[in-house]
Order: sequence, then structure tokens, then C-alpha cells
Amino acid sequence: MSFGFVAFHYPAPEHVDEFVAECHRVAEAMRQQPGFLSVGVWVTPDGAAVVTTGAFESEDAFRATADLAREMGATPDGLSDLEVRPREVHFLESR
Repeated sequence: MSFGFVAFHYPAPEHVDEFVAECHRVAEAMRQQPGFLSVGVWVTPDGAAVVTTGAFESEDAFRATADLAREMGATPDGLSDLEVRPREVHFLESR
């Protein structure tokens, strides 16, 4: 069973480009990890939210990658200095 996530991030308008660049930096590192399947970085048309998606072979593979992101300075479990409100994260299992 694959494991994934969809996360809605709310960076301040003046930080959207910086936030997206950081998401792509973390995404590139994720691509190198065992058990990685896919990652996406999206921005809503109005620029109000950045949506990140990821898929992994297992929850363990995701957790190891989340640890890597944390080591890179990303905050998978919290609010970064660029965000104006808490992110919304939804975890998914394939069936």
C-alpha cells in the first residue's frame, strides 16, 4: 500500500516565490530517497495557497523523507516564517 500526502500552505503574498523555491529544493532532495514515487508543487491561480503533494512506497519511506526535509530546515510539522497561517496536511493511503 502506497502512502501520500496533500498539504496546503499559506505563505504571505510577498513570500510566495521564495516559499515555492524552497518547496522545489526539498522536492529535489525527496526524489533521491528510497521509496520515493512522486512529488508536486502547485500554486492556486489566485496565489493564496501553495499545495504540495507526495507519494511514497510506504509510510516508513515517507517518514524517513520527512526527517530529511526537517534536517534541511523545512518544517513538515509546523509553521515556517514565510507562512501566515497553519498549513493543512492530509495523509493518504492507496487502496
